[in-house]
Amino acid sequence: APQLAESGGGSVQAGGSLTLSCTATGFSNSGYCMAWFRQVAGKEREGVAGIGSDGTPTYGNSVRGRFTVSRAFNTLSLQMNLLRPEDTAMYYCAAEDSVYGRTWYGGCRFGFWGQGTQVTVSS
Repeated sequence: APQLAESGGGSVQAGGSLTLSCTATGFSNSGYCMAWFRQVAGKEREGVAGIGSDGTPTYGNSVRGRFTVSRAFNTLSLQMNLLRPEDTAMYYCAAEDSVYGRTWYGGCRFGFWGQGTQVTVSS
């Protein structure tokens, strides 16, 4: 079964940087979208950045210019610079599930999720 494993979260002061990584396994091919979402307790999960099946990146308005998403085969990375306290959240890696996915972002339908990695930015 498809699985996603995140790493790289942690605590940093405002203005600092972190890099998240996500490795996907169990997929039959590489032509699927991948993305990062984040969620704060009590709020809806929001799309942060992703890469479409054609390699086109998508960014949320609040992170554009500060975060960079990249992909190398089955590994998705998120370089986060100039971090702000409002970036504090649980970050989830997601992969496209074109049949059963229920979360849309960047033109893709996501249904496979990692366990999440916490990012905490202090002021």
